[in-house]
Amino acid sequence: MAWPALSNALAWGHVRPDSARRARGGRGGRLDHPAADRLGYTPPALSQQLAKLEREAGTALLVRHHRGARLTEAGEVLVAHARRVLDELERARHELARLTGLTGGALRLGTFPTAGVHLLPPALSAFRRAHPDVRLSVADYDPPSGVAAVAAGEVDLALTHTYHPAEPVPVPAAVRLEPVLVEELVLVTAPGHALGSASSRLPLAELAGQPLISMAPHHPARREIEALLAEAGATPALLVPTPGYAVVCALVSAGLGVAVVPEMVARTATTPVGVRPLEDGRLRRTISVAYRAEETSPAADAFRALLRGAFGRAAQASGHRP
Repeated sequence: MAWPALSNALAWGHVRPDSARRARGGRGGRLDHPAADRLGYTPPALSQQLAKLEREAGTALLVRHHRGARLTEAGEVLVAHARRVLDELERARHELARLTGLTGGALRLGTFPTAGVHLLPPALSAFRRAHPDVRLSVADYDPPSGVAAVAAGEVDLALTHTYHPAEPVPVPAAVRLEPVLVEELVLVTAPGHALGSASSRLPLAELAGQPLISMAPHHPARREIEALLAEAGATPALLVPTPGYAVVCALVSAGLGVAVVPEMVARTATTPVGVRPLEDGRLRRTISVAYRAEETSPAADAFRALLRGAFGRAAQASGHRP
């Protein structure tokens, strides 16, 4: 007997296992229009499907009479087994959906402070609305620690950044960096400062003699930026040896000096500062998302796509390059 055809018919819904329970017989043993309509078949097609099942099973599955039809003992056995098959298939579909990472599972994210405050929350909110069953976690990593966390499997994705000019930072072979936003570095001053009162681009040479709040001059990410400012003649007046832009902006706002920071930092400073673009736009920061090249998940891919869209729109609105 052709059990594979019978199993396929039941499993994929060509003939549902409870069809006989809901069917009423017509003349000549055929099933009537209401029964066929409920099951999505024409009466002849439904009768043919059930006759095919009986041939494959090698026994009668229905007893037909003038009041309708009822399952035989063999039909009852078949229905019970078929229901278990269909239940297992449904569970398998749910398991496969969870494996995609979009109707279950987890997405672990790493971020640096600026992105964690200003970029990640709206992106996570949009992701949660689209995929509410994915469990989310966020951890702080100062660059380039987030890249190392991705390589080690501690997080699935990490927002990180690099400065230009700067020495290239080695990236583990298993990790890829996808740039999502490039922003310029700008000058921040105390409110009312002469250099902060204009909107034109400021030549670096005009920083000569200005008291500079030096931002982590020995940190690899800022080393060459600080060297360029020193070459322009800016005078280090106060040293902040660890990366901490909120502290730098607060010191600037208090009149202790000027500083050069990413534009996102300047525009979102919690203390009042003047902001002025620098000439040529040579000093830049690139924000990227780090991911494992060979182990991406649909959830991670979906979040990367969301970041591309969100950061791209933000870049277009502000004139930045995505």
